[in-house]
Amino acid sequence: MLLAVLVLASCSPYNTLLKQTTDIEYRYEAAKEYYINGEYSKAVPLLEGLVRVFKGSVKAEESLFLLAMCYYESHDYYTASQYFTTYYKNYPRGEYTELSRFYSGKSLYNGITEPELDQTDTYTAINELQLFMEYFPTSKYRDEAQKMLFDMHDILVKKEYLSAKLYYELGDYMAYMGNNYQACIVTAQNVLKDYPYTSLREDLSILILRAKYMMAYHSVESKKVDRYRDALDEYYSFKNEFPSSKYISEAEEYYKNSLKVVQE
Repeated sequence: MLLAVLVLASCSPYNTLLKQTTDIEYRYEAAKEYYINGEYSKAVPLLEGLVRVFKGSVKAEESLFLLAMCYYESHDYYTASQYFTTYYKNYPRGEYTELSRFYSGKSLYNGITEPELDQTDTYTAINELQLFMEYFPTSKYRDEAQKMLFDMHDILVKKEYLSAKLYYELGDYMAYMGNNYQACIVTAQNVLKDYPYTSLREDLSILILRAKYMMAYHSVESKKVDRYRDALDEYYSFKNEFPSSKYISEAEEYYKNSLKVVQE
């Protein structure tokens, strides 16, 4: 019975279509029909073969784009991005070049990981979408691309914020390997420099103030006063920018304690 099932399966119309190589036009139309009907797993093997058979023709161009779209619609975003990239490199002035550049970045955007994880694909997606906007500044997809860029910038900021927060939480732990508070300050300051309009600006700013205060608190006597002065300067900057901050009570406490030491 198993043998009979296998024989019947091997004789199915689809398998016959895969094996026959004479009527290429029929395979081409069938591949497009499978794509339109959302049967991407059936369209992919046909399109892969057609890209090679039609090499150098308009149909090869369309087959390659449809192949990329099949992977995209199947949520295999990494493979989709690779095929979209292959398309616009092979056909820089092709009919689907604008869409391929856009979807190359969007595919990677759809596959990005949580901020805590590696963000290599996020940087690649940002580069792809920035290039898309440079090549097609008036594209109807520009606004969507811009929104994705903002979203990915937020992810990168969140990742750096978590790194800065971790340095702060480590505090004096393993201090022999470096000043964790200073690492927190530098990391947070770099984020604010690179992404000045981030929604986490207030959180990063209070983190810098916390770290400066704690660095002063744990300092040797010869450095305490100067570091408390630095904490006071940071407090003034923070209060000036965020006068109604949710962290203002905490900031005021750092101010009072720092001022007391400086005035002694």
